[in-house]
Amino acid sequence: MKVKIWGVIFLLIAGGMAQMCKNRKAGDIDLGALMPHDVNEWKSQGADKIYTEETIFDYINGAGEIYRAYNYKKLQARNFAREGYPQIIADLFDMGEAKNAFGIFTHNLEGEKVGIGQGSLYSGGLLQFWKGRYFVSMFAEEETNESKAAVLAMGKKVASLIKEEGEFPWIVGLLPEENLKKNSIRYFYNHLILNYHFFLADDNILNLAGNTDAVLGTYQTEEGKYWLLLVNYPDEADYIHPLNPFCLSASFIKHNVQAQRHALACPL
Repeated sequence: MKVKIWGVIFLLIAGGMAQMCKNRKAGDIDLGALMPHDVNEWKSQGADKIYTEETIFDYINGAGEIYRAYNYKKLQARNFAREGYPQIIADLFDMGEAKNAFGIFTHNLEGEKVGIGQGSLYSGGLLQFWKGRYFVSMFAEEETNESKAAVLAMGKKVASLIKEEGEFPWIVGLLPEENLKKNSIRYFYNHLILNYHFFLADDNILNLAGNTDAVLGTYQTEEGKYWLLLVNYPDEADYIHPLNPFCLSASFIKHNVQAQRHALACPL
């Protein structure tokens, strides 16, 4: 059977919601206090390394732009060693806001859920999870039974040291659940991230920015596969772009969620 691939964009116009849902700003947090120095006989080695939004490319060359697209603030990296066993690298990111931590977590959704933090995945020695405004990545250079146990134990310890929890972006709850692939939900507000998961255009034709919220979901039915993109704008004028083909044929519909809003619905 031929697979049909299609999509829908559903744009929400919701004045003021971006400010109402915004979390508190990042403070001057000692990230090192949120990480242990020894777990399962792995001990920290050398001094921690700290990277800001300006220096992240010194540590993560290829993927640095992804973190910057989620307004990342600071990263603290700590190495762990145990004689005769693979090295473990722990990276703790202060993403400034919970929505950013959740968003960067949704960028790579490969792996098995392991119940750490507010969302976690483990695959091939790599543990990733988010909690509050923090995103955590822990990687064993070689996966063994011992290194896996240490990585998971380390993750649980870090999660316990992070006392705050964050709210899931409210727009994620608007995705219809029927036929939704649960490991496909991506949250973002930068067109570079949208294009990574579903290329739309080189230009930012949907005017995605820090005051917008967007979520992309993938659906699978017997008829085929399709995507649904929801975008929230603080004002109707913000979605208009001279290169935006969706503005030419779309029609507005009323949508009541939390408050009355007007939505623009149109096919990709």
